[in-house]
Amino acid sequence: MPELPEVEALRDFLTGHLVGREVVRVLPVAVSVLKTYDPPVTALEGREVTAVRRHGKFLGIEAGAGTANGTGEALHLVTHLARGGWLQWHDRLPGTPPRPGRGPLALRVALGGGAGFDLTEAGTQKRLAVYVVRDPRDVPGVARLGPDPLADDFDETRLAALLAGERRRIKGALRDQSLIAGVGNAYSDEILHVARMSPYKIAASLTEEETHRLYEALRTTLTEAVERSRGLAAGRLKAEKRSGLRVHGRTGEPCPVCGDTVREVAFSDSSLQYCPTCQTGGRPLADRRMSRLLK
Repeated sequence: MPELPEVEALRDFLTGHLVGREVVRVLPVAVSVLKTYDPPVTALEGREVTAVRRHGKFLGIEAGAGTANGTGEALHLVTHLARGGWLQWHDRLPGTPPRPGRGPLALRVALGGGAGFDLTEAGTQKRLAVYVVRDPRDVPGVARLGPDPLADDFDETRLAALLAGERRRIKGALRDQSLIAGVGNAYSDEILHVARMSPYKIAASLTEEETHRLYEALRTTLTEAVERSRGLAAGRLKAEKRSGLRVHGRTGEPCPVCGDTVREVAFSDSSLQYCPTCQTGGRPLADRRMSRLLK
């Protein structure tokens, strides 16, 4: 699933490729992907893209008035790529229109000059979501977002205040988008490994020194991931994410810090990875495969 660093890199890539172009056609291929109907997707056509923004793990494309559109009201195409979704850029779109079916293509946006992009989704669980709204906060998921951890005003004091009343395990707290926006399963594992902290530790129990370590790990891990991805084409971002992960998805491999074996705790719909030596004092965590504790 794309998280804050990949969506930020997509935002950067699309800013250079979309801004100033006119939206010619918006073609929903999988009707289920559209979560709004007013304004219709056709209201984007004839408008010029004026900005690309990130809202947590949501990607927002702003389109203002264009040559074929007399209104000055901006509209926003907002998407959440979910677990299996991705954006594929085309310098020149295929000449034949897409056909609805069981393939991965969910929505196509054609731009002036023949370029465009596809939103695709792999797998059988279709969770990719597209919204056309007048304000990004009209999207329920965006309206519920907590603060962005890379924002200038997100300091250590703010993190401590957010965690103060959290009786959940720290892994679950980091993944809660209404608490902190943009961190998902992969980067929460990475952050906790850098912070040398057990994913089972109760968030409200952190000492001042532990909160400091967590804050530094949060900012450093996300910033470094963004910098590694900056300037890459959209199609290379997934591979870059995988190559930069130190514990997530690396069960059975040696920890790059201490050499201990990376272990896993599996749940009904996800898993976490951690290093016992670095994070839990050498003790393996119980692997309750049907646990719901981190949801």
